[in-house]
Amino acid sequence: MNAQITLPLWPEGKVPNYKASGEKEKIESADIIRVSLVQTPEMTVYLPSKKTATGQAVIICPGGGYTYLSYNWEGTDAAGFLVAKGIAAIVLKSRLPNSKSNITPHLSPLMDAKRAMRIVRANAIKWNIKKDAIGIMGFSAGGHLASTLGTHFDSGDATATDSVERQSSRPDFMVLVYPVISMSKPIMHAGSRNNLIGPKPDSSLAKLYSNELQVSSETPPAFLVHATDDKSVPVENSLLFYQALKDKNVSVEMHIYPKGGHGFGMGLGKGYLETWMDRLVDWMKGLK
Repeated sequence: MNAQITLPLWPEGKVPNYKASGEKEKIESADIIRVSLVQTPEMTVYLPSKKTATGQAVIICPGGGYTYLSYNWEGTDAAGFLVAKGIAAIVLKSRLPNSKSNITPHLSPLMDAKRAMRIVRANAIKWNIKKDAIGIMGFSAGGHLASTLGTHFDSGDATATDSVERQSSRPDFMVLVYPVISMSKPIMHAGSRNNLIGPKPDSSLAKLYSNELQVSSETPPAFLVHATDDKSVPVENSLLFYQALKDKNVSVEMHIYPKGGHGFGMGLGKGYLETWMDRLVDWMKGLK
């Protein structure tokens, strides 16, 4: 699978919440490709052939504890699977809050995720995508970013001179894989919390990013995947989010596996856990 389009999220010199710091993006490729200190956020678009395209699209947010992005393990690998099923896949390389280039660290990831959603929506016709069938998918801390977009979206700025900014940033569905959801003890993932909002955040900021507390009736439908034996991000993150969605009458499907640990990605080589993406495709076929 070859990348078809790589686009910067923002016009050159107009990245919001950014200051020059002298940092340079870092890419490590040992067992997996890890990208950190992102300076130029971008998205890479993979499109299926028109003959097989379903019209659905998924923006993928790799995990990495808000320290780095597991770019292939929780990004391009999943994109390849989706494209083979006729689903457009967009891998997001968003800024991370631990970079010195952020003015206000916690704002940058959500800014980039919103912008990616708007860009896909603005290019939907060109890319053979249905404007109302664009979802967000995230693994671990990427799941936190995805669930943040699903609970903190906006309808766009109708007065913006930039036509992209007029688009809604609301995802039409969410796919959350062993997601970080809460910023509250005892179920929070301390590393993600510390990187995003600091080790001793203001209580209002911790509440704002505890996404189980931010669900509304307008939150999009969700598909949740987690393993009971996850020792990094407790399964209660998904359980609480499921309950919050159910309480607001938001459609949700959840798959809890007894074993799998954390960071299993597509689950290859882990028995029937490796079929979770087939369950996802089944679920996506049933979306209105």
